[in-house]
Amino acid sequence: MEINVNDTLDTKGMACPMPIVKTKKALNSIGHGHVIEVLATDRGSTADLKAWADTTGHLYLGTIEEGDVLKHYIRKGDESEPSDSVAHQDRLSLDDLSTRVTNDDHVVLIDVREHAEFAFGHIPGAVNIPLGELEDRLDEVSKEYEVCVICRTGSRSDLAAQKLAYHGYAQVKNVVPGMSDWNGPIEQGTQ
Repeated sequence: MEINVNDTLDTKGMACPMPIVKTKKALNSIGHGHVIEVLATDRGSTADLKAWADTTGHLYLGTIEEGDVLKHYIRKGDESEPSDSVAHQDRLSLDDLSTRVTNDDHVVLIDVREHAEFAFGHIPGAVNIPLGELEDRLDEVSKEYEVCVICRTGSRSDLAAQKLAYHGYAQVKNVVPGMSDWNGPIEQGTQ
């Protein structure tokens, strides 16, 4: 699985708490929403980094093991992301999305999470167009069918739904709450 990252941090040979200390410092130098790859050999770093990310507002995406090296992926949190305010009025529940996907109801499913988030788990058939790339890739989104937009919590997908509506997409639905609560089938990997 190939994952696009914005920065790589080498903490191989370091024991707790150094992978967390180094990761915290490295995250200060990258932008919100960017993904960092942390290379580690400390077996405890998986649980440590996951717990740390969860308590600090960052998103622990997952870990890939390659021999003795653990490759941890963390997305830097964005203070505007965990908002409950949703502005796009046309919404779709996860249950309704599951029914439409199962019934093959000619729905275009756009996952606007970052490439690394998508690679660690997405709904089969979803197309990955990160929010920051959406306006440059509108030609990939059909106006013929209903477009359902999903992200992790419903915030980024809300912004994407607003952008699509602004660009003339008449049938756009924001899927809420998003992948964080999805219980259906999951695929891993990139497109």
